[in-house]
Amino acid sequence: MGQGFLQIGLTLCIVIAITPRLGRYIARVFLGERTLLDFLMNPIERSMFVLAGVRRKDDMTGWQYIVAVLYSNILMGISVYLLIYFQRLLPWNPNGFGAPDWDVLLHTTISFVTNSDQQHYAGETTLSYFSQVAALGFLMFTSAATGLSVGIAFIRGLTGRGLGNFYVDLVRGITRILLPISIIGAIALVVTGVPQTLAKTLDVRTLEGGTQYLARGPVASFEMIKLFGDNGGGFFGVNSAHPFENPNGASNLIEMIAMISIPAALIYTYGIFANNIKQAWLLFWMVFVIFVVLVGVAAVGELQGNPLVNTAFGLEQPNLEGKEVRFGWAQTAFWAVMTTATMSGAVNGMHDSLMPQGLFSTLFNLFIRVIWGGQGTGTAYLFIYLIVTVFLTGLMGGRTPEFLGRKIEKREIVLAGVVLLIHPILVLIPSAIALAYPISLSGISNPGNHGISQVVYEYASAAANNGSGLEGLRDNTLWWNLSTLVSLIAGRYIPMIAILLLAHGMSGKQQVQETPGTLRTDSLVFTTITAGVTLVLGVLAFFPVMALGPIAEGLKLASGS
Repeated sequence: MGQGFLQIGLTLCIVIAITPRLGRYIARVFLGERTLLDFLMNPIERSMFVLAGVRRKDDMTGWQYIVAVLYSNILMGISVYLLIYFQRLLPWNPNGFGAPDWDVLLHTTISFVTNSDQQHYAGETTLSYFSQVAALGFLMFTSAATGLSVGIAFIRGLTGRGLGNFYVDLVRGITRILLPISIIGAIALVVTGVPQTLAKTLDVRTLEGGTQYLARGPVASFEMIKLFGDNGGGFFGVNSAHPFENPNGASNLIEMIAMISIPAALIYTYGIFANNIKQAWLLFWMVFVIFVVLVGVAAVGELQGNPLVNTAFGLEQPNLEGKEVRFGWAQTAFWAVMTTATMSGAVNGMHDSLMPQGLFSTLFNLFIRVIWGGQGTGTAYLFIYLIVTVFLTGLMGGRTPEFLGRKIEKREIVLAGVVLLIHPILVLIPSAIALAYPISLSGISNPGNHGISQVVYEYASAAANNGSGLEGLRDNTLWWNLSTLVSLIAGRYIPMIAILLLAHGMSGKQQVQETPGTLRTDSLVFTTITAGVTLVLGVLAFFPVMALGPIAEGLKLASGS
């Protein structure tokens, strides 16, 4: 028991140490300051901007930034769809795979474009190496960079700067952050035993005289951007539970650090943009404390094990169902909470086998979306909650609602409301439809409370751009492939549009003089209130489904029924 919690504690210490360093580097990149990679990347970037007709100093308005995001994402999605559709005619296809069914292909393409990477297929039996690397790998970089760019544009707007240029932000996010660190991380994964090859599936003779097929491929490079970009889509069907994606404790540590690095660092990056490191650390610790509590809830649940199993066999042992023995209960529970907190969606064990406490923590992350949140957008959602808190406390205290010297008015609250309300709409309405037809639509494999969790988790994962799932659900059907597309698309782009418009409006506001009546947002009291508002809003929207799902399941297990 002690060793498991020690592993969790050491990982968190590394995260705390990395956050200010990476956060400062990200700020330098997007503030246009000098970095170590300038001598290598500047000529490449200049050539790209000249060919694309982009001028680096041209700021975009909110709508221009939105149009650039949508147009580029549509174009990338069409290109990738065609690449996979014609994969039989393209190179690096040693196993001769043809095109997947149209609904699977459409779902896969949109899922990766939106940085969700929700997978209703097994990569090793569906896609060629070219499709994995040139199609999905390409989207892993661009979708992560899109979210990062939108997050930075939002921070710029809040701090009174222009939103910047999307194409410049997209390129710099890839060339200065995602690509170089992914190369270093991929080399580290190869050292730990992750394969990187273009050789075809290996045929192996077993001791019984049979044949076993070992799928392999360029896994290390795919794996690193999967985690560092918070994409989460696995090269293999079982994702990071596969020994070729995540062979040992060293690779597991590297991949967990990669998942949380950018979401945690972006809070510090905000502090540099706002010239308020104190507030950045307060928000960091607010998120950190909630995260640690959720990790503790999940870990204790897995450590205590299943009471029905323990009673039946007269022993006390952790819940090891659905877990890789090389990770055990602690690292599996920790990973599950981290992957849903960061909106990565990668898994190193089966979430469907988690105890109700683990399901509670993972669903809570998918509902709130700010612990730590997705690539760039999670930081924006965090400040949406902060703006709502400023408005509420200003009304209650009789003070003018202001944030960073700029008034919070009706337009900002309406846009913040859109961001907060669209998520429960995209989760609860389709879940209700699927649960109304449990046989024909939802394909629930577990009756009762756990089946409710399966359905709600699938839509929450899609709407939150996470991608993980409770894989007892038979989700590779026409219904799931098409219905989750609504949550994938709307859950990605409607909040993006709202936060960019909000940022544009804030950037154009005149900064007002601070007075004794101005509400300070960089205090411990205000940060505590922000945490309370965040938790209350999440509970109001999603408590009923939590009560019907993991909470009810936990109570039934505790009662021995």
